[in-house]
Amino acid sequence: MKRALAYLPVLVVVIIGAFAYWGLQGGRNPAEIPSALISKPVPEFALEGIEGVASPGLATADLKTGELTLVNVFASWCVPCRAEHAVLTRMTATQDLRLVGINYKDRADDARAWLEELGNPYLAIGHDFSGRAGIEWGVSGVPETFIVDASGTIVHRFTGPIVGDGQRRFQEALDKVMAGS
Repeated sequence: MKRALAYLPVLVVVIIGAFAYWGLQGGRNPAEIPSALISKPVPEFALEGIEGVASPGLATADLKTGELTLVNVFASWCVPCRAEHAVLTRMTATQDLRLVGINYKDRADDARAWLEELGNPYLAIGHDFSGRAGIEWGVSGVPETFIVDASGTIVHRFTGPIVGDGQRRFQEALDKVMAGS
């Protein structure tokens, strides 16, 4: 019995190693978190705008306009959000995309200052200070960007900043959605 117990730590290390190896194999990308909302209507929500920002608030009805819409979840305290902001601004200017935002768990003053500094590419911004709308959307962190089709159905979720290789992957997903419309 003592001899069997001596091998227990080795067995535990082998099991943990096997799970780690499995997790790193098979093309699994930890940035591609599955979403239960894909192919489902956008959740019901209604968010006030950010006081002092020209963009109105955001609600479910704003995403059922008959137009493809990008919903970007961002915060002023999020460094990757700052990095992707210029990319989103360029994309909306050059591709005629409809971009709206959900300002997630952020103080209104900080969000307003951030938008004043970097510019405001959003047609509407919902202020989700409590994080409740983020829960409804299944947000795991910021930034996240959702592609919502013309009928208000979520067709793609992108986690992480849309920069570098992320920009290429997001553009590929967007092109695929637009080709299917």
